[in-house]
Amino acid sequence: MAKRKKIKIKYKNFLPIIFIIILVIILTRGQDKKEEPIINFQKDYVGKEISELQKLEGYKIIEERQFSDIYDKNIIIDIKDNNKELNVIVSNGKINDDLYREKNVNELGNVPIMMYHGIIDTEENKYTGGNVDKNGYNRTSKAFREDLEFYYNNGYRMIRLDDYVDGIIDVELGFSPIILTFDDGNQNNFNVLGRNSDGSLQIDPNSAVGILEEFKKKHPDMHVTATFFLMDNLFNQKEYNEDIIKFLINNGYDIGNHTTNHSDFTKISITKTQEVVGKMHQKLGDLLGDKYTKILALPFGSPYKKSHENYPYILKGNYNGFEYETKAALRVGWEPEVSPFNKNFDKDFLKRCRAYDNNGKEFDIEMVFKNLEKNRYVSDGNKDLIVIKNSDKSKLNEKYENIHIYEEVK
Repeated sequence: MAKRKKIKIKYKNFLPIIFIIILVIILTRGQDKKEEPIINFQKDYVGKEISELQKLEGYKIIEERQFSDIYDKNIIIDIKDNNKELNVIVSNGKINDDLYREKNVNELGNVPIMMYHGIIDTEENKYTGGNVDKNGYNRTSKAFREDLEFYYNNGYRMIRLDDYVDGIIDVELGFSPIILTFDDGNQNNFNVLGRNSDGSLQIDPNSAVGILEEFKKKHPDMHVTATFFLMDNLFNQKEYNEDIIKFLINNGYDIGNHTTNHSDFTKISITKTQEVVGKMHQKLGDLLGDKYTKILALPFGSPYKKSHENYPYILKGNYNGFEYETKAALRVGWEPEVSPFNKNFDKDFLKRCRAYDNNGKEFDIEMVFKNLEKNRYVSDGNKDLIVIKNSDKSKLNEKYENIHIYEEVK
């Protein structure tokens, strides 16, 4: 009987075939499953009716409405896809003169720059309203909370002082800008109670920033901001000073110059003026680089005239070889300032309104805002366009070009 030959199978010869079979399985796997189409929202839906987007299933749509110079009402202006959550900006329609008249748009109206100092958490108060001292420079925590609600409910929205000086008024149509400032770097502006478990600052809820942060959460449509004018001792909390300043800058607030030691410019020399201004500019620059605002709040509001011999050195000078330049200067004023588009706007000598109570007299909060109703700045909602009334043409600074003029109803 013949012996059978043993057939030796060389498995390595089959490796290419096995590889091909596995590849085919991988490529064909899931072909029966229905793949979800990829949607390019910007390309497919911007410029269409919002109703078209609302037909989609499985998406949460968050709408924000704004007026548009381009799109008709209910047309999608922009979409952002955040993992099945669509943030959609929808047009409220094109703006026209009828709408400007209805909203009383007036971008040559006046702007209140509110001046605060201390915010003191006390219930006992022998002075008028929310005043904690005779002249009303310090305010109770309760009164400050009420001030913020008053501004909000009367159609005012906060803007940065720095933006105001630059002529950037980014406020919704029909609303008015307001600016908050705090002088002196009082501890009660940002009182630190300690550190949280993650190392972050524990902010006293009844300090100025504690109240502002609380207000920010309550009213997310209010861009909460303020400028704090500091001296050499910053916020009087050596252990926390630098962290306080970083928190403020990172959370929408600004830091400005109040001289090193609250100097009265009418009582010091030109050399000393350059020292107290330049040294503070240098210190804030070392701490914050270009993130601090080079605006100075004049201590005591002095000098009271720009003709004073020290005034040029408040604005520009040299301290020990350090060249400095002040972008704008604030007075201790009494009434709102003009629009930055007004030909009489003077960034080097800006008035402020003292935030205090005096029974509607001597430019207290009640009087200031009552007077503002006669000529308050009312925004057109477009920071790149200046809308004014025909009757105000003579007030406009001619350097501005992107202007729209409308006729008031007679």
